[in-house]
Amino acid sequence: MRLWRWGMATALVCALVSPSLAQLRVVTWNISNYSGGNASNVETAVYGVFEGRSMSPDVFICQEFLSASASNSFLSILNAAPGSPGDWAAAPFINGPDTDSAFFYRTSRVLFKGVTVVATGGTSPNHPRNIQRYDIQPIGYFVPECFDPNNPTDMNCPVTGGGKATIACYSVHMKAGSTGDDQARRLLEAQRIRDDAEALPANWMFLIAGDYNIQSSTQSAYQELTGSQANNAGRFFDPINTPGGWNNNGAFRFVHTQDPIGAGGMDDRHDQILLSGNLVDGAEFDYIGNASVPYSTTTWNDTNHSYRSYGNDGTSYNTTLTTTGNTMVGPTIALSLQAMASGAGHLPVFLDIRLPAKVSSVEVLDFGTVVLGGFAEQPLDIAHGGAVARWGVNGLEDLTYSLSHSQGLLDPNVEYTLSAGDAPNTHMIEVLTDTVGLINETVTIHSNAPEDPDRVVLLVGEVVAPSICLGDLDNDNMITLSDLSGFLGAFGACVGDAAYVAAADFDSNNCIELADLSGFLGVFGSVCP
Repeated sequence: MRLWRWGMATALVCALVSPSLAQLRVVTWNISNYSGGNASNVETAVYGVFEGRSMSPDVFICQEFLSASASNSFLSILNAAPGSPGDWAAAPFINGPDTDSAFFYRTSRVLFKGVTVVATGGTSPNHPRNIQRYDIQPIGYFVPECFDPNNPTDMNCPVTGGGKATIACYSVHMKAGSTGDDQARRLLEAQRIRDDAEALPANWMFLIAGDYNIQSSTQSAYQELTGSQANNAGRFFDPINTPGGWNNNGAFRFVHTQDPIGAGGMDDRHDQILLSGNLVDGAEFDYIGNASVPYSTTTWNDTNHSYRSYGNDGTSYNTTLTTTGNTMVGPTIALSLQAMASGAGHLPVFLDIRLPAKVSSVEVLDFGTVVLGGFAEQPLDIAHGGAVARWGVNGLEDLTYSLSHSQGLLDPNVEYTLSAGDAPNTHMIEVLTDTVGLINETVTIHSNAPEDPDRVVLLVGEVVAPSICLGDLDNDNMITLSDLSGFLGAFGACVGDAAYVAAADFDSNNCIELADLSGFLGVFGSVCP
């Protein structure tokens, strides 16, 4: 894994949870036995603002929906909520044997590619609920031009490049309980998920979100998901690096998600989001936070992480969610979160994902007509091409790049950096002019932009021989006595002789002779055109 850029991480995370930031926010929420409605509390929980902070998601991965009607109701509430951008859509609802997952996404942020039932729920020895995978691509990244969102499984559409921006989102609601049978079912569910993740294209990213019903990181199901195996292609990572026995353990009070309203109080980390390795490596698409640092045990506002158990300010251990004086979300949002946790309920969990850098420049730099041996230079502007209006300055990776020239006129070891929103860097580019003919050189921009890591700029133009004003041997654009003196000095010389001057060769026979003297006298006293 690549090292995390610590300074950038701190800058990005310090302003977390603000609705003004535009990174990709993924939320998971087990909304207990949701049958639809409860609009006021949904609106407040999702778009309510406290001290400038709001949930304001881009992708919603939900559990315990009872029907397609419930999914449609929730979608309508999201689009109508005050503060909503009104661009929400829902994945097709799949009705399984128990409560089900529902998936919602903002169409201005992500392209929905399709849903896959990874495993069908049922009774023993199968697991009790469906496991579903929802595939998305952030808008503007590696989307094939022929991709048809109405037919995402079209095998006639080439996907070259398209996979690199795909994020597979697993929604899970594992078997509850602590008996041996309960743990065996959770292990089976984890095995199905990891097997599916291992079979994904190598350049895909993936995450798993939902209610794990796992009380300790040592349980076999959790180890199946996060442990190192012979095939680590499908391995998941905890972005807040917080293993342990979470149940009834006050050390983990800031990451507990259950239960904000029930008699048992907040005492377990049932709800989590785990990420693939390429989402925690500090480069390109990446978790906004430092995945090597455990979550704070002293504050909810951990500047190392964008991950939040939303509403939990750490003051609710073994009791119901704090409402009055809740320092994360305030009383109004906290009350709505309680109201949505209808008995033995859950808090939402979210994290933010940063989008990769893009590089922008002209494709061709035209030098026009250049005189042989002259100095030829043109400015090349290089910009961060990320969509700041969509993803925000803090939601885009810095662009780093170096330059190489096909003729070796640039130092490829010099590295430049541009943050999203910065003015372009201007580089003065030279070309060789020692040979008459067309200019055919290149500058290559080597960058961390995954779509265009070696962007080639063509350098074009033409090198021409200098025009000659016959008779003007001193190059002052006038034919005078000074030129006559020069002509007489060159008289009798031919090409190759040191005294030969092309401006004295009127008949172009490569020698200065009497015929040329006649020509010189004919232009004497004139001005060069």
